[in-house]
Amino acid sequence: MSFNKVSVIGLGYIGLPTAAILASRGVDVVGVDVNQHAVDTINDGNIHIVEPDLDIVVRSAVTTGRLRASTQAEPADAFMVAVPTPFKEGKAPDLSYIKAAAESIAPVLEAGNLVVLESTSPVGATEQLSQWLSQYRPDLTFPQQVGENADIRVAHCPERVLPGHVLQELVSNDRVIGGLSAACSKAAGELYRIFVKGECIVTNARTAEMAKLTENSFRDVNIAFANELSLICDRLKINVWELIRLANRHPRVNILNPGPGVGGHCIAVDPWFIVDSAPEEAKLIRQAREVNDYKPLYVVEKVRTVADQFKAPVIACLGVSFKPDIDDLRESPALAIVENLQTDQVGELIVVEPNITELPERLSAKEGIKLAGLQEALSEANIVVILVNHREFASLDATSLSEKIVINTCSG
Repeated sequence: MSFNKVSVIGLGYIGLPTAAILASRGVDVVGVDVNQHAVDTINDGNIHIVEPDLDIVVRSAVTTGRLRASTQAEPADAFMVAVPTPFKEGKAPDLSYIKAAAESIAPVLEAGNLVVLESTSPVGATEQLSQWLSQYRPDLTFPQQVGENADIRVAHCPERVLPGHVLQELVSNDRVIGGLSAACSKAAGELYRIFVKGECIVTNARTAEMAKLTENSFRDVNIAFANELSLICDRLKINVWELIRLANRHPRVNILNPGPGVGGHCIAVDPWFIVDSAPEEAKLIRQAREVNDYKPLYVVEKVRTVADQFKAPVIACLGVSFKPDIDDLRESPALAIVENLQTDQVGELIVVEPNITELPERLSAKEGIKLAGLQEALSEANIVVILVNHREFASLDATSLSEKIVINTCSG
């Protein structure tokens, strides 16, 4: 199957790098997004997100005419759907973005097209996508109807990249490809081999969906162990960082470092998809999620206790992204901590986040908080809460913090 033109639906942290990499391989790519600002920015050869070296690849692809962005879907040989999959109230998966993507591409589908769902999704989401498409295009056939002989091929191939290393890992990481039929898997494999140097491993769609959820749930459970250990050590007056260093000297022990919680769209969300699918069986996965969801509240309480010592507490909150050296605030425990401190009016808050230029509206709409540089924050604050290990904070030394109360949530 040849792919002269590919459409990427959703130009966020996964969609845009994928579109740019494909374009760099000589494929004509049209990226589709509902955000007009993002579309205009990309068509100007710029990027609207922070990801190392992505600006160079996008600018080159746009300049050569291989990549352009639009708010409207148009015909293509393949459609890669990379839209958000958050959860609704009660932690149930929200597939509304996937449904909206199906509605947008359905009118331009043609027999022989491939549709790949890249969004991390609950088990059965790829089947649901195919079902929606069949409802919108009853003149075409789909795998759930006629199997191998379907007009449209549908598959799932979850992204498996680390923010900050997306361009490298899109190419080097193995990909798990799960089609709704063998023909769907074969077509999807041909698409990904255009730019993936890792192995493309074929399975069915449900197993591919579950594989991504399993990877992130495994990590979540291990982080929960470290976070729970930090709570126990706090109660028992033990330095958890020293304890972990000592325990990890055992040749078969590798405990992770605790932190203020777990953030990002994947690890903080994906385990709930498993819990939703099998609530009676997913006991350990649910408990790990609850431990990690509780950790930001625990940090807030520690800050509140310290702040009570001051008549006018000024709290410097270092970092609000969900991990170091990126601008991604999705499901960030650091952001949740700052928001709770603000809501509870614990003190005047100074946020230091070198990867953003303005506070998100959920913070800026309220009083008693500002975004500032590191030195300004340290000069004004009497409490310093280190929430993210950004490289800009690595140079902090004992003298600059000697007269402050420091709560370090992410390193020892």
